[in-house]
Amino acid sequence: MTATGPLTAAQAVHTTLDPYAQRVHASPVRFLYALNPLAKLAAPLPAMVLLVFVRDAATPVAFLVLSYAILLVGVSFTRRLAGLLLLALPAGALLIGLGFSLWTEASRVDQSVVVLQLGSWTLYGGALAIGLATGLRIAAIVALTLIAGLSTTGPDLVRATVQQLRVPYRIGYTALAAFRFVPRFGHELEVIRQAHRVRGAHGGRGPFAAIARWFGYVVPLMAGAIRHAERVALAMDARAFGAHPDRTERHLVPFRARDVVFIALFWVASAALFWIFFPWGIA
Repeated sequence: MTATGPLTAAQAVHTTLDPYAQRVHASPVRFLYALNPLAKLAAPLPAMVLLVFVRDAATPVAFLVLSYAILLVGVSFTRRLAGLLLLALPAGALLIGLGFSLWTEASRVDQSVVVLQLGSWTLYGGALAIGLATGLRIAAIVALTLIAGLSTTGPDLVRATVQQLRVPYRIGYTALAAFRFVPRFGHELEVIRQAHRVRGAHGGRGPFAAIARWFGYVVPLMAGAIRHAERVALAMDARAFGAHPDRTERHLVPFRARDVVFIALFWVASAALFWIFFPWGIA
């Protein structure tokens, strides 16, 4: 069953074969998974660009609230997401804000409030306000990027760029194949480390032994990478990759009306926030 009624036989077959269709029909509440990846990138992009030029703290806070609301409703709430939104992002914004507060030139800020004084060095309230505003601005930009980052997979993004942006599939799928080497390297490294531990080839303890162990991983890791690259190259050649200018797509990532609505609503909300706070009118 879908939100509009039962699936037809053709829709059921398409949903079974297409992972994008499975996410579309999986949960009507977590709507971000059903949107086109390009829509999730285009919607927050203008706000991200404009946030670079704001200097107040209220505007980034407003976009943080907007981003958090969309993420809490649009994606599955997990411990990882909770830790990222409630701990990692606020802590990062605070550390960045304090760092910029220390680097701000004291002669160019409001010196009416003294926050901390160590000898001849003084931390003024104006410097702290500028630093925290910078941290909030970076946090807001990161939160906006998470709208697409937490609900989009690499294959779907590549398919969308190939199908909608007309990026040559030779570039898109080659980049995707290269990107998939990263988890493969991680798996190969873990297998090599386990094999070394089974054989007792740990090399002792201490920093020099650790360096020696890592050098011992290099050769087998490179050999595994070459074998994997050869298999990928043979598989791509067997499928006539690059032989024709276009290829038939097995999994479609369509750009629907819901994507246009999401972009339009996000742009309207962003314009309303900038109009309400109008950060460029603040000296």
